[in-house]
Amino acid sequence: MGTINEVIEVDGLEARLLDLEGGESDAVLYAASFVESEEKFVKYNTVQWVLYSLLLILAWGIGFLMLLYLPVRRFVLRTDIRSRKLYLTPNSIVYKVTRPVPFPCFGVLQKEKHVLLQNVADVVVEQGYLQSHFGVYSLRIENIGVRRPPSDDVKIQGVANPHAFRKAIMMRLSNMRNEMFSTQVSTLDVPHMMMSPSKSLRQDSTSGELLLLQKLEEVGNSVKKIQSLFEEQQSHTAESTD
Repeated sequence: MGTINEVIEVDGLEARLLDLEGGESDAVLYAASFVESEEKFVKYNTVQWVLYSLLLILAWGIGFLMLLYLPVRRFVLRTDIRSRKLYLTPNSIVYKVTRPVPFPCFGVLQKEKHVLLQNVADVVVEQGYLQSHFGVYSLRIENIGVRRPPSDDVKIQGVANPHAFRKAIMMRLSNMRNEMFSTQVSTLDVPHMMMSPSKSLRQDSTSGELLLLQKLEEVGNSVKKIQSLFEEQQSHTAESTD
C-alpha cells in the first residue's frame, strides 16, 4: 500500500509524430491558466457531489458514504487542478495532469494528451447552467475526420482564460493553413518554370527538323530537273546523229 502506482496515458502515435518534427515543437506559444479558477472549480464540483449524494440518499442510502468521502474528494480536486498544464506549441496542443486516485494512499494518475493541430476541427468554450453560477468554463477540442467518435474529443474543465486560449489556437491554425497554401502554390509554380525551357527546346528542334525536310525536298526537286534536262539533251543529240 505504501508504493506509488503510476498510470501514464499518452497517445503514442501522435507523440512519436511530434518527436519527428524536431525541437521546435517543444516551444510554448501560449499557456492556459488554472490558478485563478481553483476555488470556483472546487466549489462547483463540491456542490455537484453533494447534490448527487442527496439523490443517492433518497434512493439507496449510498449518499451517506459519499458525504463522508467529501473531504477526500476536495483534496483530490485541489491536487488535480493545481497540477494541470495546458499549452500550445507550433504543432500541437499538450495537456498534462497528475491527480491522486480516488484513495490517495494508492498513488497518483498521470495523464498526458497530445493533439496535433492538423487534426483540430474547432475549439469550443462551454458553460452549463450550474457552471455559470460559479464562473467555471469547459474547453472542448473537436477532432477532424470520421474515424474518431465525438466522445474522443478532449474536454478540459476549469480553464481560467478559455477564450484567449481558443483565440491563440485559431490564430495558429490560420497561420498553418496560410503556410500550407503558399507551399502548395510554390510547388505548382516550380514544375511550370522547369518545364517551360524544355518546351521551348522541343519547339525549336521541331521547327529545325521541318526546315531541314524542306531543304532536302528542294534539293531533290533540283536534282530531278537537272536529270530531266540531261535526258532531253541526250535525246536531241541522238536525233541529230541519225
